[in-house]
Amino acid sequence: MGDWWQHDIVDAGKLPLLLCSAAFVLTFLGTRVITRMIRAGVGPFRDNVRPGGTHVHHAVYGVVLLVFGALVAVGGAGPPYQELAAVAVGAGTSLVLDEFALILHLQDVYWTQEGRLSVEMVSLTAGCLLFALVGVLPFGIDDVGPAELTVRGGLATVLVVQALLVLTCAAKGKYRTGLFGCFVPGIAWFGAFRLARPGSLWARHRYHGHKLARAERRAKRFDARWDPIGDWLGHLVAGTPPDSTDAPNGAGR
Repeated sequence: MGDWWQHDIVDAGKLPLLLCSAAFVLTFLGTRVITRMIRAGVGPFRDNVRPGGTHVHHAVYGVVLLVFGALVAVGGAGPPYQELAAVAVGAGTSLVLDEFALILHLQDVYWTQEGRLSVEMVSLTAGCLLFALVGVLPFGIDDVGPAELTVRGGLATVLVVQALLVLTCAAKGKYRTGLFGCFVPGIAWFGAFRLARPGSLWARHRYHGHKLARAERRAKRFDARWDPIGDWLGHLVAGTPPDSTDAPNGAGR
């Protein structure tokens, strides 16, 4: 175990990334547990929001941690500054992305359906951190060191093609596929050659008549199959949105 830690983590320079990933995940889990307790009115945090007061959202603390981590990373050299900056950046990023929907909509949508966007952003970021931690590099190109001109030309061509595939996925409205396709090339190929989502930029300019109808049918089948699972996971992680009106600003948090 000690040899693995030294060789694969410390010597490979992955300790800051590991600490950043761990801080990111643990902060998100802790934040969601605390906010769920606040919403349910239990635990030591149940009275942290009072009518007429100023509710400081935890994204503010996230911004402070991000600034602190950036300054430590710029001003410090080597350990323990790298590790301290990694923890601060991981925790700060998690706090900010947990309220990404609030920042995007400029209103408190934390417990609403729109608030699920925050969970999606956190999930995608955690996935990218995991890919980077296990050594899967963006676009699937490893560092080959000094190489001949033909090899470099081939790698450059692959990078360009892969980037175009990722952009195609984004244009087709398949943002998750495009993001993960940066790390796993096969995913980008799969998404780029499949039908686009009907409301995407690609579909609006290239799909008409029968092809647009096919895209709508496929999207409807896909959503009918996977949306209930996504909703169940979203309810489990982010809490069930209110059935009637949204809670007042800051209520339950």
